[in-house]
Amino acid sequence: MLILIKLKIQNFGRFLSNMIMPNISIFIAWGIMTALFMPLGWQPNKNLEQLISPIIFYLLPILIGYTGGSLISGSRGGLVGSITTIGVITSTNIPMLLGGMIVGPLGGWVIKYFDKKIENKIKNGFEMLVNNFSLAIFGILLAIISFFTIGPFIEWISLILGELIKIIVSYNLLPLTAIVIEPAKIFFLNNVINHGIFSPLGIQDALDKHSSIFFLIESNPGPGLGVLMAWFFFGKGELSRSSGGAALIEFLGGVHEIYFPYVLIKPKLIISLILGGMSGIFMLVLLHGGLISAASPGSILSILALTPKHLYFANITSIFCSFIISFISSIILLKFNFYTFNQDSRKNINKHKNHLNIEILQDNFDTIKFSEIKTIIVACDAGMGSSAMGASILRKKIKSANLNHISILNMAINVLPKNADLVITHKNLTHRAQEYAPDAQHISLKNFLNNNFYDNLVKQLIKSTRDLKNNPSNSLKINNIKTSHNLFQLSEHDIILNQYANNKEEAINIVGKHLVKQGYVKSDYINSMLEREKIASTWLGESIALPHGTIEAKDSILRTGIIFCQFPQGVLFGEDIDDIAYLVIGIAAKNNEHIMVVSSITNALDNKDTIKILSNTTSTKEALSLLTIEKI
Repeated sequence: MLILIKLKIQNFGRFLSNMIMPNISIFIAWGIMTALFMPLGWQPNKNLEQLISPIIFYLLPILIGYTGGSLISGSRGGLVGSITTIGVITSTNIPMLLGGMIVGPLGGWVIKYFDKKIENKIKNGFEMLVNNFSLAIFGILLAIISFFTIGPFIEWISLILGELIKIIVSYNLLPLTAIVIEPAKIFFLNNVINHGIFSPLGIQDALDKHSSIFFLIESNPGPGLGVLMAWFFFGKGELSRSSGGAALIEFLGGVHEIYFPYVLIKPKLIISLILGGMSGIFMLVLLHGGLISAASPGSILSILALTPKHLYFANITSIFCSFIISFISSIILLKFNFYTFNQDSRKNINKHKNHLNIEILQDNFDTIKFSEIKTIIVACDAGMGSSAMGASILRKKIKSANLNHISILNMAINVLPKNADLVITHKNLTHRAQEYAPDAQHISLKNFLNNNFYDNLVKQLIKSTRDLKNNPSNSLKINNIKTSHNLFQLSEHDIILNQYANNKEEAINIVGKHLVKQGYVKSDYINSMLEREKIASTWLGESIALPHGTIEAKDSILRTGIIFCQFPQGVLFGEDIDDIAYLVIGIAAKNNEHIMVVSSITNALDNKDTIKILSNTTSTKEALSLLTIEKI
């Protein structure tokens, strides 16, 4: 239940962030123009100053409304969202960024619902007429509704929030917001907090004061920098060695996500982030610091560029104090472990965890009616990597058990048939699978390479299956895919050894760049791989990760290929500290070719000794000799 709530919050936050992020350059342009041309700017200019107000009052809300609508229903949703946003803009005298974030998706949902209702009901030749008039009519109606209701309501809410913020500031309570902000950032809600909450508040505040403290509350790199530097000087293991580079990226690049894994591995460091955040906000309040626009990314360079010329001392002091407090408290928490375990204790804990997993697995199986199963679907977000690997393992076990009446398929979650018998998904994706296949039975797993899971599943199927020998003519249905025994030859260029990455994002970028270099994919496929990883980890277990793009990225694949990448020092890919990948295999496959490619990878990596050799070998030839990849 908690995982479901966390995922829903993350998905909602990602949706809000996706409305703001494509337009962040407009925010920056507005901030730079404000810094230059306003009366207190570097180059005051009354004529050019007139360019500033339309950006924040008209351009940005309309762009946000268009982006929000298009996220729901493509360009038609974007156009209806834009027209609807005009209603909230003209109804008030405040910047309607929040209004655009509300009515833009509303317009998208309305037109999407209408399009579904009239689908296949329009006579030939009238499609364009209906599409254009429906868009215009719904846009007008929603703009009128927004003008009379949504706009005034948002203005009322803004006034209440403004008064609440004044009370918080007047009672010096603003630093306490770090108690909520810093932990929320760790769960990748940083963009939502910055652009969805503080940016609208900051813009309203900056219109009166020409700067705002709200622009620097979330974007302050000090707390994260303090944690990373403490890891660098006083941490242990691979994370300590990688934290120096991560600190540089955090401070100069402003990529806050870089320090999240270091905190998630030692959650007690959240205390350091909170203390650092509170001290930074306190200094901003004390010295009246702030920025003229949203700093994205939260780099020290961006912050300095958007700092008014009279506030450099206040902002630098705030960042420095947050860094020092976070750094010192992180040292204390890293140096003094309040709970220590010897090797025997750790083994007992792992044994207890395994025992719990078996119990949970059994309870999960007890709810399944195995006698009714004729088709098992292993599903993931794109239907390309982890699900294909899991299906390949299960298919072999099903075939060995002579359960020839059961078909094993793998596919993307969004194309699951509603009448599927049994659907197997990663635990973080099960709730989505249940939405697409509500009539199916569902089983969750954490590790797609968990042989014990598949063995127990097959045992249950054997136990519940009757009269198998009376149906020898039934054959395994594998989606009518024709195969041959030609070899999909890996070249030396496809095997990359002795790589190093601070985190899984870096590892995916390394693998993706080699996929591009080999001509398998276009460069935008890398972003799709990173997006796929945000949905659910491609960690498979047994030291292997299988990153790949989303189903929407199929057009970016030029030809089927894989990149086999070795990381001898390991990369944290899963949710637990032990989910380390030493072999990261990037996949790009056209049509259904990935099924045989992944199946062959599974065959090659079915032996733990082989995995161990591949994780440490320094010879490309040895790696080639251990990998046999079949071609469609």
